[in-house]
Amino acid sequence: MSPWLAIDRLSLTEGGTRIIDHASLQLAAQRTVVLGPNGAGKSTLLRLIHGLLHPSGGALNWPRKLTQAMVFQRPVMLRTTALANVIYGLKLKGHATDESRRRAMESLARVGLEQIALRPARLLSGGEQQRVTLARAWALEPELLILDEPTASLDPASSREVERIINEISASGARILMTTHNLGQARRIAEEIVFIDRGRIVEQTPVAQFFKLPQTEAAQRFLKEETP
Repeated sequence: MSPWLAIDRLSLTEGGTRIIDHASLQLAAQRTVVLGPNGAGKSTLLRLIHGLLHPSGGALNWPRKLTQAMVFQRPVMLRTTALANVIYGLKLKGHATDESRRRAMESLARVGLEQIALRPARLLSGGEQQRVTLARAWALEPELLILDEPTASLDPASSREVERIINEISASGARILMTTHNLGQARRIAEEIVFIDRGRIVEQTPVAQFFKLPQTEAAQRFLKEETP
């Protein structure tokens, strides 16, 4: 399987602190989950890949540049309806008004929110807001969906619904790259695990192997500390 992204000695230094430290990685799986302790650099790595941050060194080598969308832990909602929030992303990409509305309604229906399309987005529950952000991303038909702790602030029922949507987006053909602190969620979603510790990529392993027999002491310690 050919990689869709090759990361070569990627580094990011801010305020004299090395946050990402010569990270090298080849991503080829359909669904990759990045795990690591708090402060390990997981979110920073995703932001570098998405282009929100610029590296201090190294390179991101894309064999073919993929269309992307990113969803964050805390949903960012415009002061308008759920529908208008989804339309906004489409219009930024140059879609006509009628086409944007049609695609936005289809996307809201896919995440089960068509009945509340005209409600103010900021008055929705946290789980509903996160589903709106997923609808906004899905409407763009991304080839790569990047998710940074998408269920960290949600209750179990909302988390399960978000997982269902992520799996459906993956089934539609999008590659998934995400971080999570929920090890059960990582098991359910990932094909492979990338483990990062203190800004360094220390392990890249198929998901079953990672949880059964992690290769590094850092990963072994992490699993021991995070498993109830």
